[in-house]
Amino acid sequence: MSDEEPRLRDVEPPDLEHFLRHEHDPEAARRSRFTPRERDVFMAHWTTKVLGDPAVLVQAVTVDGEVAGNIVSWWEKDERYIGYVFGRPFWGRGIATRALALFLSLERTRPLYADPFAGNTASVRLLEKSGFRRAGAVRRGDDEQILLVLEAAEA
Repeated sequence: MSDEEPRLRDVEPPDLEHFLRHEHDPEAARRSRFTPRERDVFMAHWTTKVLGDPAVLVQAVTVDGEVAGNIVSWWEKDERYIGYVFGRPFWGRGIATRALALFLSLERTRPLYADPFAGNTASVRLLEKSGFRRAGAVRRGDDEQILLVLEAAEA
C-alpha cells in the first residue's frame, strides 16, 4: 500500500544515478531550459560543488523508498537560492509541493530566492503555492526567468 508521502533524507551515492536520469529526461530539460550535462561533468559537479560544499543544503526526496528527486539550496554571492528536480513519474501528484514544504522547514534562510524559466509554469506555480512571490525577471542567456522570493514570515 502506497502512502504517497514524500520523505527527505541525506543524499547517498547511488542517488546520483537517479538524479542524472531525471536531468536527462527530455521533457524536464525542455521545461527547465537546462541543458543536461554529460555523466562525468554531472558527477563531478555533484561530488564537488553540491555534496562537497558545506554551505549547500541538499536532500533526496523519496516516495515509498523510491528516489523521486532532490531539492537543494546554495549561495550565489549574498543570496540563497533553491532548486529542485523530480522524476517525471512523480509530477502532478502533489509530491513536490509536500516535499518543498518539508525542505523549507529545514532551510531557514530568508529571503530565499528561486528563478525558474518563465515558461515552466508548473514550477512557478509550485513556488507561489509555497509562499514565494514574484520579484521581477532575470535573463540567463537567451531565456527569461521569473525571480521569486520567499521572505521571512512577519511576526
